[in-house]
Amino acid sequence: MKLTAIVYTSATGHTEQYAKMLGEKTALPVFSLKEANIPAGSEIIYLGWIHANKIKGFSRAAKRFSVCAVCGVGLCDTGTLLEETRKATAIPENIPIFTLQGGINHSKLKGLDKLLISALTKGLSGQQQRSEQDERMLYLLQNDENYVSEENLKSVLDFYGSVN
Repeated sequence: MKLTAIVYTSATGHTEQYAKMLGEKTALPVFSLKEANIPAGSEIIYLGWIHANKIKGFSRAAKRFSVCAVCGVGLCDTGTLLEETRKATAIPENIPIFTLQGGINHSKLKGLDKLLISALTKGLSGQQQRSEQDERMLYLLQNDENYVSEENLKSVLDFYGSVN
């Protein structure tokens, strides 16, 4: 395996931050999926944002490139929801998947995504009794926080080190 690039799709900037951070650590060039001007079939690491457990842009990236690893960036804790995300995104079992906690930026949300976040927040806040997990999710949904960190990339960097 000869990884040639990091390709990403980002909605509010957290995935882009991770892609650039990963690029700095690996010395691989970083491209948005829209601007990726690299040969078809190139071996890449793909990063996309998670929406309803599905990693956005993965299917388009997989049609153009040889995806060797996938990172999904979302609100949930790093390393969680791996199988749910793999299944929802239809990522083959032979491709490693990583989830990374990103954050939320309400000012950059648009259209249906903005409405869905608003509805989810309203639904959770209206519950009489909330679990600890619900409380944490409500906090994450209500606050513009950025959880992007180099520490969250550890398992991705370990993967990169094992194949290069």
